[in-house]
Amino acid sequence: MDNERDELRVTDRRRVYLDDNGGERVNAEAEQPNLKPSYVEELEMRTKAAEKQVQEVQARFDQLRQQLQRETDETRQRLNRSADERAAAEKAKFISALLPVMDDLNRAVGAASEHTSREAILEGIRGIATSFQAALANAGVEPIVAVGEEFDPELHEAVDTGETSDDMDGKVIEEYSRGFRMGDRLLRPARVKVGRAPEQVQSESA
Repeated sequence: MDNERDELRVTDRRRVYLDDNGGERVNAEAEQPNLKPSYVEELEMRTKAAEKQVQEVQARFDQLRQQLQRETDETRQRLNRSADERAAAEKAKFISALLPVMDDLNRAVGAASEHTSREAILEGIRGIATSFQAALANAGVEPIVAVGEEFDPELHEAVDTGETSDDMDGKVIEEYSRGFRMGDRLLRPARVKVGRAPEQVQSESA
C-alpha cells in the first residue's frame, strides 16, 4: 500500500495520431508548450501591426509624391507653353508694326528711281524714320537721351572727347549713334563725344 501511495501519477497529454500506415504519430507541438508570456505575444502583434501601418503610410506617401511630381511637371510644361505663346505673339506684333515701314522704304526706292525731287525723297525718308520710331515705342523701346547730359558709362559709350566750356565739362556734346533701352534692360549704349574743359585737358596731358 505504501508503495502505491508513493507512486507519482503522470498523465501523458500528448496527442497521438495514426499515420497512413496505421502507426502512431505524436503531435510535436504538444511536446513544445508556448513559453512566451502573453504580454510578449501582444507586443509582437502590436509591432507587426505598426510595421504594416508604416508600410501602408510609406506606400501612400510614395503615391502622393509621384502624383505631385506629375502635376508639377504638367504645370511647368503648361507655363512654358504659355510663355512661348506670349513671346511669339509679341514678336509677331512687333514684326507686323514694321511691315508698313518696309512698304514706305520700297516706295521711297521707287520714287528715287523715278527722278523724284530731292525734297520729296527726303520727306519720305523722314516719314519712314517716324514710323520706325513709333513701332519701337509701341514695343516698349525708348531712346537714351545723350546730348547735354552728364556722361554715364552705364548708358553712354565715349568714343571721342572734345574741348569745351567749363559748364559742359564731363557732358555729352555730340551723339554719333543713338542708344536704346527697353525698361531696365539696355539694348545698346549711345556712342557719344564727351566734352573736356581746357583746364581738364591740360591736367590730363601733364
